[in-house]
Amino acid sequence: MMMDPRLLEAARRAMTHAHAPYSNYHVGAALLADDGSVYAGCNVENASFPEGWCAETSAIGAMVSNGAKKIREIVVMGEGVNLTTPCGGCRQRIAEFAAPDTPVHVCGPEGLRRTFKLADLLPASFGKDHLS
Repeated sequence: MMMDPRLLEAARRAMTHAHAPYSNYHVGAALLADDGSVYAGCNVENASFPEGWCAETSAIGAMVSNGAKKIREIVVMGEGVNLTTPCGGCRQRIAEFAAPDTPVHVCGPEGLRRTFKLADLLPASFGKDHLS
C-alpha cells in the first residue's frame, strides 16, 4: 500500500514539536481517519516518567476528540538509525481503532523505512471481542 504523503509531512512537523527534555528522542505520528482527516501528535515527556504521552497516543487523542473513530493508516517517525515502532501500549491503543490489516508506516526524517500490518506488530491481540 502506498503511504498517504500528507501523513509523512504531518508526522515530520509534529516531531519538531516533541517535548523530550529527558530522552531527547523526538517522535511524531500522524494517522488517517475514516473521515479522511489527518491527525498528528508528538511525544510529550514528563519528569514523572510514566506520565508521558507517546506520539501515537497524542494523535489518537486528537482524532477521537474531533469525532473520528477509525484509523485507516498511521505513520510513526523517529530519529536515529533504528526503527521507531509503536511501543506495546500504543500498539494496543492503535488496535482499539484500527483493523488488523491497517498499515503502520515506520519512518525516519528521510522518509519511509518499513511498513507493517498492525496484526504483525500485535499478533493475537486482546480486543473488545474478548469482553462480550
